[in-house]
Amino acid sequence: MSRTATITRTTSETDITVRLDLDQAAYTAPATGHGFFDHMLDALARHSRLGLSISGAGDLHIEPHHLIEDTGITLGQALSQALGDRRGIERYGSAFVPMDETLAHVVLDLSGRAHLAFTPETLDVYGDAGGMTHYHLREFLRGFCNHAGVTLHVRLLAGREAHHVIEAIMKAFARALRDAVQVTTDSLPSTKGSL
Repeated sequence: MSRTATITRTTSETDITVRLDLDQAAYTAPATGHGFFDHMLDALARHSRLGLSISGAGDLHIEPHHLIEDTGITLGQALSQALGDRRGIERYGSAFVPMDETLAHVVLDLSGRAHLAFTPETLDVYGDAGGMTHYHLREFLRGFCNHAGVTLHVRLLAGREAHHVIEAIMKAFARALRDAVQVTTDSLPSTKGSL
């Protein structure tokens, strides 16, 4: 069974295309027009070891919020489609990632139920990276969770500078996602009989 998806989302604010292959690690460099966000999407592809291609454009003359949020939505839709009935997946993933003074912990469940717990918004994270803040990252992950049916907990254990915080979280998210999508059995990972 092919675990792939191609999703395009077009609105008056953005035009995003995501191609996702859960079993082949080939990917192309992301191209959204926002340099730091593309850097983070590249980290997501490399550390998840998934086949991922993301391209698009948004109303960056206003600010990056719409582009970043809509990319998360589109990625979530692609993951949900590629997972199908989610039979055989590991389901859970967890990763700690350090980046200098920063330490991030991400835990996720491909449960079919959307929930985001994001502790960096309760902490004193400061600054931005090329106009992207930890609040933009929260909206990316919220859009992803809502459209992929993922429960995601993001904990920031150390760090305050936005660039390192965003990057450590994105890499931890990628590594947790890599583990969760792996096919490790032939049954559905749920006592309920469905996800």
